[in-house]
Amino acid sequence: MFDSKVKTIIIGYGNPGRQDDGLGPVFINQLTEQLSEKNRLQLRLQSNYQLTVEDAYDILEFDQVIFVDASMNAQAPFTFTKITETHNSGMGSHSLTPNAVIRLCETLYGTGPKAFVLAIKGYEFDQFDEHLSTKANTNMLAAVEFLITFLNDGLFEGVDGDNHQACAHA
Repeated sequence: MFDSKVKTIIIGYGNPGRQDDGLGPVFINQLTEQLSEKNRLQLRLQSNYQLTVEDAYDILEFDQVIFVDASMNAQAPFTFTKITETHNSGMGSHSLTPNAVIRLCETLYGTGPKAFVLAIKGYEFDQFDEHLSTKANTNMLAAVEFLITFLNDGLFEGVDGDNHQACAHA
């Protein structure tokens, strides 16, 4: 059972039509399937092609936000990192990084939630195909299992700014 006092939003983003770039949205679908109805009601799960300025408003009412995305550079199967630095976050006109969304929230509203990035290792990004690679799908399933355990056990306080990378090894 999740800690109902900690309001959490999980945002998976990426393009499902570009192979492993769709890991974020597929993660949200898989997480939705695996969570009990009671636990689903304690979270907000959101899926997008990319992060936008509107996300800064959407996350305002939450205690913590978890951004889920594909990564070519993450250690397999995934990395889980607390966002601790936002002042050097660049903002583009068509997409934002998680750090930039947090910075924008803090700038506009004077506050923001604790924030984490769950970067799932992807391998194939160069073709138009709505299927994950086999290895990326395996990594995504490991990430779902990890996050459910983290939510159930309330372990977010253990991820700090100095040693901010939690990895699971396949």
